[in-house]
Amino acid sequence: MQRTFSRQSSTSRRRAFTLIEVMIAIAIVVALIALVGINVLGNRDEANKNTTRIQMSNIENALTEFEVSFNRLPSEDEGLEALWNLEAVQVETEEDEAKWRRFLTKPVPNDLWGNPWGYRPESEFGLRYDLWSNGPDGEEGTDDDITNWTAEDEAGGGFGAPPSE
Repeated sequence: MQRTFSRQSSTSRRRAFTLIEVMIAIAIVVALIALVGINVLGNRDEANKNTTRIQMSNIENALTEFEVSFNRLPSEDEGLEALWNLEAVQVETEEDEAKWRRFLTKPVPNDLWGNPWGYRPESEFGLRYDLWSNGPDGEEGTDDDITNWTAEDEAGGGFGAPPSE
């Protein structure tokens, strides 16, 4: 009986993992998690930018509908809030008040990063208006900004400007 016991204990010792094997397995799992995490976060940032572009497109459509209804864009004082809040609209007549409706069903005062949308009813780039998100960093005029104008517009080659040579 003594002999059988020692065989079992030597067999179970051979089946156990050593500390080095456990550490290697943990290192492999951590490396896989890091790779997956980097890919997921990169895709998430791009998804947020695409979602912001979609929101911007919805706001642009609402601005067009507002312009058709009132024959003007919301003023700088009214801002984008005029698209979902009658109290923000400077109505001069009861007829104007009767024309108003929610042009956006859901208020979107901020972009996905919690920053207020930028809106100028008088474009600096020859467009009908300027609309932008300051992007993930929240700072205006940086590379991650999402705008309704292009670099060509900024250089003076936008709509209504003479073509650049």
